[in-house]
Amino acid sequence: MKAIKGPAIFLAQFAGDADPFNNLGAIAQWAAGHGFKGVQIPSWDARLFDLAKAAESKTYCDEVKGTLAEAGVELTELSTHLQGQLVAAHPAYDLVLDGFAAPEVRNDPAARQVWAVDQLMKAAKASENLGLTAHATFSGALAWPYLYPWPQRPPGLIETAFDELGKRWTPILNEFDRAGVDLCYEIHPGEDLHDGVTFEMFLERVDHHPACNMLYDPSHFVLQQLDYLGFIDCYHQRIRMFHAKDAEFNPSPRQGVYGGYQPWINRAGRFRSLGDGQVDFGGIFSKLTQYGYDGWAVLEWECCIKHPEQGAAEGAAFIDAHIIQVTERAFDDFADSGADDAANRRMLGL
Repeated sequence: MKAIKGPAIFLAQFAGDADPFNNLGAIAQWAAGHGFKGVQIPSWDARLFDLAKAAESKTYCDEVKGTLAEAGVELTELSTHLQGQLVAAHPAYDLVLDGFAAPEVRNDPAARQVWAVDQLMKAAKASENLGLTAHATFSGALAWPYLYPWPQRPPGLIETAFDELGKRWTPILNEFDRAGVDLCYEIHPGEDLHDGVTFEMFLERVDHHPACNMLYDPSHFVLQQLDYLGFIDCYHQRIRMFHAKDAEFNPSPRQGVYGGYQPWINRAGRFRSLGDGQVDFGGIFSKLTQYGYDGWAVLEWECCIKHPEQGAAEGAAFIDAHIIQVTERAFDDFADSGADDAANRRMLGL
């Protein structure tokens, strides 16, 4: 067993135009001040990071790591959540997703998709230049509008969607494999990979690619009413990243998992700051440690009630309190009889 690293924080929800959230050095110092030891960087946010430059220049990557080290934190991973969403986007979402892309490819879905793939390829090289071993992304979604089986889906619709999804991601997975980096899909509603079954469907399409792995975030499983502890038992060999995010689900006679089109504050299922929701983090940290997960525990703050500064300040301490210092000996070593192989055979009557 190995100890989980942390606490770390995903900077996407905190980056902004005001100091200290508008440049990497300042936000890194802010994170360190709250007790975080690592930061996960959203690669699309030019205020914090230049993805194209990182893919081309190890010198720039050394500067990034130096800036973080000066603040007292490490770089845990890069994220391409927004770009990954655009690798496979159903036309129903063209307008709402256009803002994720560079201005020059907006209003052109084909060009936008090519741009998104290039962003992922750059992210593989940038991660390699930064000495990282895992990367966070979304799978995108071609079949999501057909999630519910009514109106009746025509035969082969979902299979065709997943065939195409595998076709689009295989060259990207190859590039990450070449770079020695695990590509970790966040299992997330709104993505074609939103639970274990859909991940398995995708894994088959990419021929069980060694670079195809998961970012585990239990909050999305609470909202789907999925067994998030059993999920670790099933898929621990593919879990290479971990977002520590809390959530709650409060069913009522009027609303269930679909949320009735309500805003976050009024939904039965909603994200909460760490410790304010229903997630059993003691069980999660125990299982991840049991299975040898030695990556980072990264706070992703999303809460419709609590202020982000309070959530960040409390989150670092919460994660730190849950990290398990693994034992180096068995608890009953005091009763070791010191038997050898010959004694064992005699005990068995052999």
